[in-house]
Amino acid sequence: MNRVFKGAGLYLIPLLALAIYLLARGQSLPETTQMTVTELVEQLDTGEIKQITSTGPTVQGVNQKDETFEVFLPDEIRVEFYDTYLKDKVESGELAYAGKPVPQTPWYLELLPTFFVLLLLGGFWFLFMSQSQGGSNRVMSFGKSKARLHREDGEVITFDMVAGLKEEKEELKEIVDFLQDPRKYIELGARIPKGVLLVGPPGTGKTYLSKAVAGEAKVPFFSISGSDFVEMFVGVGASRVRDLFSEAKKKSPCIVFIDEIDAIGRRRGAGLGGGHDEREQTLNQLLVEMDGFGTNEGIIIMAATNRPDILDPAILRPGRFDRQVTVGLPDVRGREEILGVHTKNKKLDDDVNLREIAKRTAGFTPADIENLTNEAALLTARHNLTKIPRWIFEEAAIKVVAGPEKKSQVVIEKERVLTAYHEAGHAIVSSLLPDTDPVHMITIIPRGGAGGFTAYIPEEERNYMTKRQMEHRLITLLGGRAAEATVLDDISTGASNDIERATKIARSMVTHYGMSDKLGPMTYGQDDEEVFMGRDFGRTRNYSEEVAAEIDKEMKRIINDAYETAVGLLERHKPALHGIAKALLEKETLNDDEFREVFEKYTRDGVEVVPEELEKVQEMETNIQTELGKAETEGEETIVEADESDEASQHPDPAPAEDEDTNPNK
Repeated sequence: MNRVFKGAGLYLIPLLALAIYLLARGQSLPETTQMTVTELVEQLDTGEIKQITSTGPTVQGVNQKDETFEVFLPDEIRVEFYDTYLKDKVESGELAYAGKPVPQTPWYLELLPTFFVLLLLGGFWFLFMSQSQGGSNRVMSFGKSKARLHREDGEVITFDMVAGLKEEKEELKEIVDFLQDPRKYIELGARIPKGVLLVGPPGTGKTYLSKAVAGEAKVPFFSISGSDFVEMFVGVGASRVRDLFSEAKKKSPCIVFIDEIDAIGRRRGAGLGGGHDEREQTLNQLLVEMDGFGTNEGIIIMAATNRPDILDPAILRPGRFDRQVTVGLPDVRGREEILGVHTKNKKLDDDVNLREIAKRTAGFTPADIENLTNEAALLTARHNLTKIPRWIFEEAAIKVVAGPEKKSQVVIEKERVLTAYHEAGHAIVSSLLPDTDPVHMITIIPRGGAGGFTAYIPEEERNYMTKRQMEHRLITLLGGRAAEATVLDDISTGASNDIERATKIARSMVTHYGMSDKLGPMTYGQDDEEVFMGRDFGRTRNYSEEVAAEIDKEMKRIINDAYETAVGLLERHKPALHGIAKALLEKETLNDDEFREVFEKYTRDGVEVVPEELEKVQEMETNIQTELGKAETEGEETIVEADESDEASQHPDPAPAEDEDTNPNK
């Protein structure tokens, strides 16, 4: 506030001085009527003037009406004016005449302009000096640490508020317990870990765990981001590291948390040009402060990153980060606990079972689950409901994975039919294979960037995939393209993402997992990636051109075998393919029960059954081909728009599922 008043006074004082000057000048000048010499002479001749006072070159007077006036007399008439116009009237007594010296301006008014100029110059000088001092202070503050000291004046997060992550919490509780009661550890000869590195995918709760440590620890807790160390000026980051540890020493024992440490901890000398000098200087200073020649007793460094592979080996060694805590994706029990935390303040319907939702959200991170519960609450408010029902949770899960429904999107009838057969191909092939997840929902309503998708729910948590499971996954991915070629006698670009993912799986099987009988159990290529610009330029192959050709042949063989298997399965179960596609065109969305009902109508135990309606199905195939030709010729368009009254029936049990293009558990 004082700075604001000083700044305002700097501008108000000159304005006030100017106002006083103008006011004084205005008061010193009497209000008079200006007259010309001609008018004065005329009024003298007519006797309208009764008094005249001469003051230098001006003449003031009063007429018979007691009105004052003023006349300026030029030099050429001023000398003879009295003798010519005034002498006779003054001597006869008709006119009173007097003379006054020229009035002098008061000395303070004469000094006021000079004072105003000096004040203005002084104000500019003061402003310039203030800015210079402020800039100097800011320059000197570049090297100051931007770490924030945690205070318990807001919401305090504790370990009880962190759901799941049981083992991870135990690791961190040990550090908090050591700081609060170090006696039992010291008696056993144990020392406190100097650093703890939290490693895990984005959204798994690394930063939230650090907030829980801050809430549990009764010692000062500093938090800073890795990007806060990096500046344009060389040496600023190293200076901030020194200042950070200097402040931490004053508060020892304490905890310093560095979020996204990969911003300054990347491997030195990587990439084109040999690295980044400023970042490397900052990293060098951090290494010295953590475990260098000097000692920093009582300071525990916590850091979080989702890219441990790019960190410098020197920062990962014991003595700096003694302990690495991997924060992975939660299992079904952890997801259920996380759902319980995030639904604590939400009103749930009686049909909501958090255990079932946890089973159907495999692959979700804690951040995804929090987003899921929030989207469910928003959808409930949109539908004007007072409690969140089960189907809203399922719809929210699909929205999080695949995006919102685009019911009003204009879709050509030919594309609707193509999408129906494409998704039916995925569903049928996966249902006929033993090592695949069961189908939970199929839809041809566009969502996000996909024209439709098939959703699956894994029956169990998997940590590994066998060769047979990966082969069946390839067959399922290529089932959509196989259905297009089998029924429509044409293929489309809708399978581009399926083909891309199938190619990645096939390459991984050959080059990473050693699942090729011809090439054997060997790894071809390196996973280590350069971390700066020039990553692709610096990558080298550890195999010959002949082996590269063999890898391509093996990949092509694996994908071709999967595609032929998918085509063969669909050829043998073509009635089921037509039946499911017809049901999708009618209802647009099939849940697991509806799909199973149609599928079992045409198959039993994976063997084709020829029902009484087979002739009708074959006739329907002919009609579809005819209608597709008409749609292509006439350019007929159909607006896919679901009736509001059928909304609940479309989602009686939609799974929070894995989009065929966005499956997080692929």
